[in-house]
Amino acid sequence: MSRELRVGLHAAIVAVTGEQPRVLTVPDPAGDLPTALPFGPLDPDQHRTLELGLRAWVQEQTGMELAYVEQLYTFGDRDRASSDADGARVLAVAYLALVRERQLAEERGAWESVYAVLPWEDRREGEPNVLRDHIRPRLGAWVREGADTATRRLRRGRVDITFGSDSAGWDSERVLDRFELLYEAGLVAEAYRDRAGSTRTQPDPGFDEPLALDHRRILATALGRLRGKLKYRPLVFELLPETFTLLRLQRTVEALVGVRLHKQNFRRLVERGRLVEGTGRLESATGGRPAELFRFRREVLHERPAPGVGLPGLPPKRSRRA
Repeated sequence: MSRELRVGLHAAIVAVTGEQPRVLTVPDPAGDLPTALPFGPLDPDQHRTLELGLRAWVQEQTGMELAYVEQLYTFGDRDRASSDADGARVLAVAYLALVRERQLAEERGAWESVYAVLPWEDRREGEPNVLRDHIRPRLGAWVREGADTATRRLRRGRVDITFGSDSAGWDSERVLDRFELLYEAGLVAEAYRDRAGSTRTQPDPGFDEPLALDHRRILATALGRLRGKLKYRPLVFELLPETFTLLRLQRTVEALVGVRLHKQNFRRLVERGRLVEGTGRLESATGGRPAELFRFRREVLHERPAPGVGLPGLPPKRSRRA
């Protein structure tokens, strides 16, 4: 007999504050883990559309009304924490929302650093220690555990492509690929949880801070989508105040893509794309010379089909093989 199928609505709500990308979390209603992304079931009688249902759940749980929202993906893997306690299978419909961080009542939610949940994704200061000291060695062991030469070669190729190597640079958009590879290799807590009775060693808690259910997978999907769309959609301006300096714009983009950008190249791209216009006013609280304040030119949305900020090309960073 087939099991009942239900639909869950899940929101990755992202803001950038103090050069840190942050995601809104709420207490895990199941109490298994400290935090979860805002989520709730679709009510076919009350929710006219999936998005309206999502907005209703976010407003109920956090008191927040969302502006920019887009659907990410639908997750339905049977063994990925996608069943209710009564055994009904749940399809998780995930959304990305972009907001400017605001204070919430403590019991209603909290802002958590995206890079506390996905620490290997922040390369602004070079390759992070967690990747060099924990992940690469353990992925190397996973490669060597392959049953035969063909399997080991395949695993090596996947590690090099997803996490970068001497011959393959780091691709900032492969966020979900990296998380899925860590899951397959049994190196994240979600894999240990989903494989009850598995003989694999429990993941190292030194780099593993999961969210409830499969919410870290959803967050990885959201971050990868956001990084990709920055190149051809002006989404970054959803995260900025009405006026901002060019340095703040650059730091916000860097926070999202997890790498440092060349200052002059970045500014040339922004100016060439006519994405911003000066206000004639200065920001004095810069710690140095006053900087001009700019605003987003909304007219650009009608001037060309893909008005993204673009990302100046960076030479691939050399990294050790796992």
